[in-house]
Amino acid sequence: MRQPPGWSTSLTDPMTFLPSSTVCTVAIAVLPLTTMFWIESVKSLIVFSWLVMIVSQLPARRRRASAAVSRTFLQMSLALLEFESLENVFSVTATLPRTPVKLPLLAVLEPPTEQPPAARARTTATGMSAGRITGESLRESPLEALAGEIVSCRRCPRLVAWREQVARERRAAFASQEYWGRPVPGFGDPAAAVAILGLAPAAHGANRTGRMFTGDRSGDFLYAALWRAGLASQPTSRSREDGLELRGAWITAAVRCAPPANRPSVDERDNCLPFARRELELLTRVRVIVCLGAFAWDAALRILALAVRPRPRFGHGAELAGEGRRPALLASYHPSQQNTFTGRLTEAMLDGVLARAVELSGGGPDTPV
Repeated sequence: MRQPPGWSTSLTDPMTFLPSSTVCTVAIAVLPLTTMFWIESVKSLIVFSWLVMIVSQLPARRRRASAAVSRTFLQMSLALLEFESLENVFSVTATLPRTPVKLPLLAVLEPPTEQPPAARARTTATGMSAGRITGESLRESPLEALAGEIVSCRRCPRLVAWREQVARERRAAFASQEYWGRPVPGFGDPAAAVAILGLAPAAHGANRTGRMFTGDRSGDFLYAALWRAGLASQPTSRSREDGLELRGAWITAAVRCAPPANRPSVDERDNCLPFARRELELLTRVRVIVCLGAFAWDAALRILALAVRPRPRFGHGAELAGEGRRPALLASYHPSQQNTFTGRLTEAMLDGVLARAVELSGGGPDTPV
């Protein structure tokens, strides 16, 4: 019997018995199937296809039979490819809420969420006290939008280089941790009546944890005092996920990146102050600003654009009365180790300043303002 062109007379090797075009087609189609436990190799599957054609098709229909087998295995491989890609499908749709990603047999739709992914990311970045956000939780609030701007800022080359170098090199005690390494947004209660203004994030504190005064000795001293004053839900602050909430208080800083030697330049301060100014404008219930250190005191005077003469001097316990919508200013020594270890700033001294702040704000975090 005359054999069709392209067919081999050898029946011992199925790779040469089938037409070359069919071998290529079937090999490509069934390649993904070789990952299944019941298939050992591409060749064994082609042997199987050859046996199917021999026993089920007449000689005159060999070409049509081989084409049919090729199409069958191609469909099988596409189905398995689709099945194996389920995990990838879910990872794709996680970044595209409410947008279906359709494959030949699948259409995966992520359930609707309250906020778009960008807003949710910025909410996480701000570390706001979640329990204090009410109506704003249904949409991106102005404070969250501002936090997104702050976190993405690269305006000061020296500060960007330093914060990222510290995040790469890390301190030995935190070598296994992933550093934040970006500007740090404000943290606290959006309905705060008391704002606390610091200098800048510490290199291995907020620059590591991503939350103001979190992860260093200064933060330990400050948050314990806030807790005693009724302005914090717990006396410690370890990370953005530790459950800490501020009640009637907001913590921010004049400069948002960790500066070398804790000394930002004048230009770096001026580049960053607009963030603090806009933040305080959005915190419409703030009645008093507690300034931690002389740098923060001077920054607050600049933020409020006070042209008071003589210029109010910094000192622990110094006070500048508010006027109209302008908040009052209170001064405290900074809770740095240099001040707390030497006794220049004691717990009682900081407690006194915070108690006065609560008094000026209207009586406490639970009092309507």
